[in-house]
Amino acid sequence: MTTLLLTLLLTLAQALSPGARPLPPPLVVARWWDPPPTPYAAGHRGVDLAAPVGAELRTVGPGRVHHAGPVAGRGVLSLTLPGGLRTTYEPVRPLVTEGEEVTTGQVVAVLTEGTHCAGPCLHWGLLSGTTYLNPLALLPRPTPRLLPDSAAYAP
Repeated sequence: MTTLLLTLLLTLAQALSPGARPLPPPLVVARWWDPPPTPYAAGHRGVDLAAPVGAELRTVGPGRVHHAGPVAGRGVLSLTLPGGLRTTYEPVRPLVTEGEEVTTGQVVAVLTEGTHCAGPCLHWGLLSGTTYLNPLALLPRPTPRLLPDSAAYAP
């Protein structure tokens, strides 16, 4: 049942994916999503994307600002997306305020210094209710491109 629910949620996340990225490409993953086996166990509840301090962060979809401000001494931005999904960005200096509507690709925050990674990084998370999901599921999938078979054209 849990697997089915997570599959449905990821499918919903992909369907809602408008193709925006939180940072410009190429995205460099400093640490991958590693969900905990139980709600309070150790794990990594998001992905860390390497980026320079001062990088502009964009929304991955339309929504509303759920929270913009400090949490445990770090700047955090949390956005509610269609379907009730919530995405979080930290450590940041939010450029938007709670309750504000945001559009896909809108610059909403600036990356600040943090101690989460060895170098500067964005910790990007995704929640459905209290269940953490892989935020990379929100990214657009590459379009397959078929190339001609060079052997078919050889003399």
